[in-house]
Amino acid sequence: MNLTDHEKNEILKLIEKGKPLPDKYRFLLFDDKREVELIWNGKTNEVTNIVLPFQVIEQVDEPRAEKLADSALQMDLFDTRGRQKSGWTNKLIWGDNKLILSSLKNGAMREEIEKNGGIKLIYIDPPFDVGADFSMDIEIGDPASGTSDTFTKRPNVLEELAYRDTWGKGADSFIAMIYERLILMRDLLAEDGSIYVHCDWRVSSYLRLVLTEIFGENGFVNEIIWRRRGGALNNFKSLGAITDTILLYRKSDNAFFNPLKSKDSEEAKQYIKERFVYDDGDGRLYSRDPITNPSSTPTQSLIYEYKGYKPPAKGWAFSLETMKKWDADGKLYFPPDKTQRIRTIPSPIRR
Repeated sequence: MNLTDHEKNEILKLIEKGKPLPDKYRFLLFDDKREVELIWNGKTNEVTNIVLPFQVIEQVDEPRAEKLADSALQMDLFDTRGRQKSGWTNKLIWGDNKLILSSLKNGAMREEIEKNGGIKLIYIDPPFDVGADFSMDIEIGDPASGTSDTFTKRPNVLEELAYRDTWGKGADSFIAMIYERLILMRDLLAEDGSIYVHCDWRVSSYLRLVLTEIFGENGFVNEIIWRRRGGALNNFKSLGAITDTILLYRKSDNAFFNPLKSKDSEEAKQYIKERFVYDDGDGRLYSRDPITNPSSTPTQSLIYEYKGYKPPAKGWAFSLETMKKWDADGKLYFPPDKTQRIRTIPSPIRR
């Protein structure tokens, strides 16, 4: 520890006055090697270790005809009936994810998870700071047969309360919420495991610092930028926000990574077979994709009727001018039933 006389005098004066020491002295006085750290109101390293029992409510991994007569009764934690190969896989767990993570980490299921090689991959999509609007358009029916419709799901009371708990104090409450959960996820990951965190421009800078603090600088693997299908229009003061971010971190240098597949892979061929099902007669196949405004709130300039087709609740994905241009270029599909939505026709592929 090498302090100048000025620094020593400053420390003594602050102590005598009962005032806190500046952060720089944390590194000078103590063995703290963190060079960059995100500080927020109420930050703590305490992590919950509560363990709650899981109760099986319903099992849907076997045909109804094969269910046992007592399927409605309370089952054991590790239910090995049906098609499951091991007791901890293929579970949809409902509840507060912090309590679930803590119970997985500290409870009986942890041993079962470790026996099967541990958790290799975690993907999370935490809430963005987009306002307390949990509305979303849900497509019902089969788009391929032209019999689909769109249902607008409205927020319920629990969702609005959860949003206030997460964003009630702005960024401070969000970071405090995600920080503890990410620590639990890190502890649950296998040594060769990775985590993908989906975010947007509102919180990506915070999450990058938090993840680096938790997983270490060497834990960072990639920042994946992907362009949303619809996007947003430019305004007079800025460019439109049309991308989201996926941050990829690993627990160790031994993290497992599957290489990306080419368009000639079996997975890509299957995707094309399932999505590109419309033939225009010239040997090319098309898909038909929705053109709904991706924003969480309605955009008035995008809410307009076109050729008798009503707009989605939050508007179309682009302006009336663009709609007319795409129509003229043959990029739009108009269902015979005008209660359904107009769709785009992406670039075709050859058979």
